Amino acid sequence: MKKKFTLLIAMSLLLSLVAAGCGSSQTQAPKTSEKMNVGVVVKALNSDYWKIVEFGAKAAGDKYGVEVKVLGPNAETDVTGQISLIEDQVTRKVSALVVAPSQSASAIPVFERAKTAKIPVILADTDASWNDKVSFVGTGNLNGGKIAGEYFGKKLPKGSKVVILRGALGDPTHDERVNGCIEGLKAAGLEVAVIQPANSERSMAVTVIENILQSKQEFAGVFATNDDMALGAAKALEDGGKKMVVVGFDGSPDALASISAGKLNASVAQSPYNIGFKGVEAAVKAAKGEAVEKRIDTGTEIIDVDNVKQKSEELKKILGK
Repeated sequence: MKKKFTLLIAMSLLLSLVAAGCGSSQTQAPKTSEKMNVGVVVKALNSDYWKIVEFGAKAAGDKYGVEVKVLGPNAETDVTGQISLIEDQVTRKVSALVVAPSQSASAIPVFERAKTAKIPVILADTDASWNDKVSFVGTGNLNGGKIAGEYFGKKLPKGSKVVILRGALGDPTHDERVNGCIEGLKAAGLEVAVIQPANSERSMAVTVIENILQSKQEFAGVFATNDDMALGAAKALEDGGKKMVVVGFDGSPDALASISAGKLNASVAQSPYNIGFKGVEAAVKAAKGEAVEKRIDTGTEIIDVDNVKQKSEELKKILGK
């Protein structure tokens, strides 16, 4: 009886050790079935531009079989809100991050947190002076602004003055577009009348242009560093009975419709779809440990009455309309 009891204890111990060993190997095994997830944090979700970025990002997610979540605050000026969204993605330990920072300097501390967590960071649309980014994916904004300045040179006589409406102060994307436009205007023999922020908002651009008109400031054109501000400027000028050259930046659906209607003259079109798509594509490669180019330029071009029909059709295909 005593021998049987001892044998039962020995068998129980052996089974326990086997079970423990199996449990250990399951715990340490990599979760190969877990789907890769990419967090995309943009500047805002209240404009066509960022919606097209979202379309591109999700299309890349579908192509590469990864989960893509696109997030953004309600306004581009909500820097704190955007930082909180980035921090949340780091806390959730996403596979990779794609970020369009509203204020690059403010975002660097949270980028450092991502680095510590071994989450690769791709900067999209707006670059930052952060050496540990995997890549910058976006438009050559300085060159895009220069193209706008050159366009004014073709439409206005030398010596004419141009008002520049810009996005939030401190946003390097808008800084570059402004600087590029100034360069293009000077090369064309034109002058800058005044530079005013309108925070990338259509309604604020209306107010700013109305105020400039009331001040009797002399100008013959308006360059806006995004299309929403350009559309606001065009409305204010129309309401004030003024006909001027107005150029935006983005190539958004609303801007293209306005160009077709003869209200907006042109828009410097970048490819927000490609920014979203190539941003996620680069993030997937980085998460897999594959090589990624340090800069991926998505290009710019002028859209005006000469090519707006063709570009509108291309945009409808992108949006699936």
